[in-house]
Amino acid sequence: MLDDMAERSEPAAEYLHVQGIHKAFATERGPLGVIGGISFRVRQNALLAILGPSGCGKTTLVRILAGLLSPDRGEILLKGRPITTPGPDRSVVFQEIGLLPWRTALQNVEFPMESLSLPAQERRKRAVHFLELVGLGGFDRFYPHELSGGMKQRVGIARALAVNPALLLCDEPFASLDAFTRETMQFELLDLHAREPKTVLFVTHDIEEALFLADEVLVLSQRPSTIVTRLTVEIPRPRTYEHKLTAEFGDLRRHVWSLLRQRQEPASVLA
Repeated sequence: MLDDMAERSEPAAEYLHVQGIHKAFATERGPLGVIGGISFRVRQNALLAILGPSGCGKTTLVRILAGLLSPDRGEILLKGRPITTPGPDRSVVFQEIGLLPWRTALQNVEFPMESLSLPAQERRKRAVHFLELVGLGGFDRFYPHELSGGMKQRVGIARALAVNPALLLCDEPFASLDAFTRETMQFELLDLHAREPKTVLFVTHDIEEALFLADEVLVLSQRPSTIVTRLTVEIPRPRTYEHKLTAEFGDLRRHVWSLLRQRQEPASVLA
């Protein structure tokens, strides 16, 4: 089950290529290094989890990949083209989903498509499709305050998918949910990924979540973060709750925990 990709010589397909990313922030005490040189590649339609302790720069990395922040050094190529600004080829699902309270679920999903110059009929068709895909068919006229936390996250995922992104970035999207809803959403994401394959980067600090969802896991160090190791998770798909109970899954979880524990230090207020 455990396969340390750092020991492999052959490169992954360069659908997404992150090369030598560094990032520091100015503080009153001087520059604070957050990302200390990260490089990796992701193949098309893979689900890669990025796992690390709080404060290691996971959210900063997501914002750089989304084009919301510029790295101090390094380059990111998506399908061979450099990422320097936000674009419709990338969608982000944040922990705080940010639905517009005056818009219905359907209108929230339609919102990012309004900048794509799509006809209103096509926007509506896509919004209905993706709401149904995430299990919210029939809730299109509900407003955010009428939806549960898990349902809001489903709307956020539908909204992110509706623009047909080349890369879906998920920044701890289930962290604020209760344990049962969080686990339910993990299964929903796996099912959704099977039906609508996308290249997904899923950021989390939860070891079990990373291992259960991902094809591969990048384990990051504390700041300024570097890659500790890259693991292939050889759990067959479709995955079930019983997979979490196997000895192999437990061994892998303990291995990752030991890697993180060895490098633990007081966390930064920056994520």
